[in-house]
Amino acid sequence: MSNPFVHMELNTPDLGKAKSFYGEMFGWELQDNDMGEMGIYTTFKPSDGPGGGMMSFPGPYAWTPYIGVEDIDAATEKAKSLGATVIIGAKEIPHVGWFSLMQDPTGVAIAIFEALPSHTGM
Repeated sequence: MSNPFVHMELNTPDLGKAKSFYGEMFGWELQDNDMGEMGIYTTFKPSDGPGGGMMSFPGPYAWTPYIGVEDIDAATEKAKSLGATVIIGAKEIPHVGWFSLMQDPTGVAIAIFEALPSHTGM
């Protein structure tokens, strides 16, 4: 696997403003998804490249890249051994796959993602 970027996620203090801006700015089709306790998760898919999502988040506010891996558990352990701080380890996204969220050794947030065999991305 080449470990491509597979998803981008925006954590924002104002989901409504973010949806309006990105939808109008780039013409992305947006779809709201009720994620229960997590609230509304809005997905988008540009005509090229990876899609992504956005959600209201108390902070810090930023874009987080998701990088595809073949084995979420092995990749999470490898990241830890290389100095990453795991924030959320190997959590399932029902019917989609698994992700881990971490800070690299410099403090930058990244996520890794293993898709279910029937999915190629998020």
